[in-house]
Amino acid sequence: MENETLYRFTKGKLKIYVGMSAGVGKTYRMLQEAHRLLANNVNIKVGYIETHNRKETQDLIEGLPLIPRREVFYKGKRLEELDVQSILLLQPQVVIVDELAHSNIPGSKNEKRWQDVLDILNAGIDVITAVNIQHIESINQEVKQITGVEVQERVPDKILQTADEVVNIDLTADELITRLKEGKIYDKSKVQQALQNFFLPEKILQLRELALKEVAGQVERKVDYEVTRDKLLRHEKFLACISSNHETAQHIIRKTGRLASYYNSTWFVLYVQTPKESVDKIPLAAQRHLINNFKTATEAGAEVLQVKHTNIAEAIMQTCIEKEITTVCIGKPHLNLLQVILSTSVFNKLLKGLSVNDIDLIILS
Repeated sequence: MENETLYRFTKGKLKIYVGMSAGVGKTYRMLQEAHRLLANNVNIKVGYIETHNRKETQDLIEGLPLIPRREVFYKGKRLEELDVQSILLLQPQVVIVDELAHSNIPGSKNEKRWQDVLDILNAGIDVITAVNIQHIESINQEVKQITGVEVQERVPDKILQTADEVVNIDLTADELITRLKEGKIYDKSKVQQALQNFFLPEKILQLRELALKEVAGQVERKVDYEVTRDKLLRHEKFLACISSNHETAQHIIRKTGRLASYYNSTWFVLYVQTPKESVDKIPLAAQRHLINNFKTATEAGAEVLQVKHTNIAEAIMQTCIEKEITTVCIGKPHLNLLQVILSTSVFNKLLKGLSVNDIDLIILS
């Protein structure tokens, strides 16, 4: 207990700037804050910044103490990465780390930059960072529906949840498009293509709404948890029930993760391995997808439960009682998991068991 108290006391604070897209000014705002902190004699370092050759952003780097990037050779190319070890050795009070969703070069200590940030925070160093809304794990599919593009580099929701401060950098669609046309976001040779694809007013408006809602939700949950937690007794525990179907499982994990995030609650992901899905019967591709889904769930803050059972409904009920689950989340009827449950004679028993124990059942669309 003493060590836990010390850990909490010494852990660094995390501040995240969130934007609806590239070019809204997240990096610019971080550098402005760095100058302000430096003027107030705060020991601040710039660990990694990405200016994208934007002059107004590059000009702000002048006068700030930079930590040289770590040079890495990968596939014959010289690449630059965040030098976490130098940051840990220098022990500044605050460090700026841009591009939170960045994937590190294979062979790095951590696969993702957000994991580097956690290491820095655990060393007692405050971090200021930035991310675009399309990189948030649980709303990745919503962004895909808006833009038609699935972003591969993603940040788990738990990072935003653990942040001490989340700030939205907002622009209107007209302001953002004006910046684009002025060449302040991309090179002018790319402007016309951007205007016809990502930077359409209706897309920007929808992304802006997502960003505003996400940040407002984070602030609301923080107030709920820190200010009114003694008055509101919330003990929600969510259980996401998945099958070996990859896309279905990803969908259920993301949606349950968002629900758990909204209620600031504990959640679990349950996979019931029936005899039909034993290791010698399930395809290798399905096994790899399962492992990836377990990894996604763990990174998102869930506890993964794997149970061998001949009856999925009974396994769910047993897990609910053991883990004191308040809400069970499953896929809609055309999905494999629910088909299996509906085909069993104990489904009514499951519903009765959920009802007796005041457990909600959510069938996700």
